[in-house]
Amino acid sequence: MKVLFNIQAPNKAIEPKLIDKINNLTKPKGSLGTLEDLALQIGLIQQTLAPQLHHPQNIIFCGDHGIADEGVSVSPKEVTWQQTIHFTHGGGGVNFLTHQHGFGLKVVDAGVDFDLPYERGIINMKVRKGTRNFLHEAAMTEDEMIICLMRGAAMVDICEQEGSNILSFGEMGIGNTSPSSIWMHLFAHIPLAQCVGAGSGLNSQGISRKLQILQQAVDNYSGDGTPSDIIRYFGGYEMVMAIGAMLQAAEDHVIILVDGFIMTACMLAAMQLYPDVKHYAIFGHCGDESGHQLLLNAMDAKPLLHLGMRLGEGTGAICAYPIVDSAVRMINEMESFQQASITKYF
Repeated sequence: MKVLFNIQAPNKAIEPKLIDKINNLTKPKGSLGTLEDLALQIGLIQQTLAPQLHHPQNIIFCGDHGIADEGVSVSPKEVTWQQTIHFTHGGGGVNFLTHQHGFGLKVVDAGVDFDLPYERGIINMKVRKGTRNFLHEAAMTEDEMIICLMRGAAMVDICEQEGSNILSFGEMGIGNTSPSSIWMHLFAHIPLAQCVGAGSGLNSQGISRKLQILQQAVDNYSGDGTPSDIIRYFGGYEMVMAIGAMLQAAEDHVIILVDGFIMTACMLAAMQLYPDVKHYAIFGHCGDESGHQLLLNAMDAKPLLHLGMRLGEGTGAICAYPIVDSAVRMINEMESFQQASITKYF
């Protein structure tokens, strides 16, 4: 794959000043734990001692998967288009959280197998009506993968033009835990059986069958084994758009709030292409999908929350936002020992 993004780790020249500011706030050194880590990370991302959060938004990429035809999900395929429309009504799981935390919401058709009512506010970036069945052939062509990356990046550009400097990404796509499990297996070198879970509610027999199908798909794979080829062969349109969005956000020094199992798998895939993307990622939560904790461990990622969630849509990332906000408020609103005329007590 040709180089599409220019992603570099944040310049660390400002790091000593950030650490000094955090350490000299009116508290024992390290006593605000993760908030201090987040403040340092965000200060580095924004290259400032006074970071700010502006206009948070959540982008939901929606798409169907050919592998769903193999019965790897307990949910019927039509749920993808039904939920995509439902988000525009304001009554979905993600909607009450975006309302609560002041997030903008964008719903993107990446590849839903349905003629959606775009007049309701759904953004039409459809590549195709669902990916191909990767049990038998590649899910998408290389050209389709590039289109997905670029359209995901374009969504970030739109949000930045609206003033956003922190974004979360979500997904809607029946069957998308299957490509996530395969990416986890191939990129993190974790046995496939430990990567495959219940998805939207499979029982033990269903999980066993899902594992058998995914193992056969991996065995059938005849690509060149490069990260971009693995992403192309097994990925979903909505997932590859999310990768493109993450990469564009990192290039532009926008904070990325990573959601659950599927978005964590997308971040893992993005890291295979551009490892420095991780510097811009804050992992919102560890979900209840089997394998998510293992995946986070493999990435050396520390999630902010453990709430037993497995809905997707960006819900866990949005729930974590107030903690990120607290970290920024800490570094900006707490006084130093000198300002407060308090003797250092550590």
